[in-house]
Amino acid sequence: MSRSESLAEYLRDQGRWKLDRVEARDGGRNARSALALLDAAVYTRALEEDDPVLLALVEAGCFGPYGRDGFRPTSEVAMVVRFWEAGEPRQLLASIRFALQEAPA
Repeated sequence: MSRSESLAEYLRDQGRWKLDRVEARDGGRNARSALALLDAAVYTRALEEDDPVLLALVEAGCFGPYGRDGFRPTSEVAMVVRFWEAGEPRQLLASIRFALQEAPA
């Protein structure tokens, strides 16, 4: 599985998790988040392996050797994804990259 596919699978799983948590009293937050994450998953599958976001994730250790073992988010990446509510896929990826740059070394 390529790195882009592995990241896309993670985003899709998180989107599905959010769909399971849709409640009438959440003001549509979980539904918006789920749709944004599922949209980002589709977008991410088409990324080239030399995309700056993927390279930043590689540098952060989010992938096993040669992309094996799937995507393992850092705590910073997991927080961005967990609280992502709406926006274009590229905005989510930019937020992930920014979180990695701001993370303590």
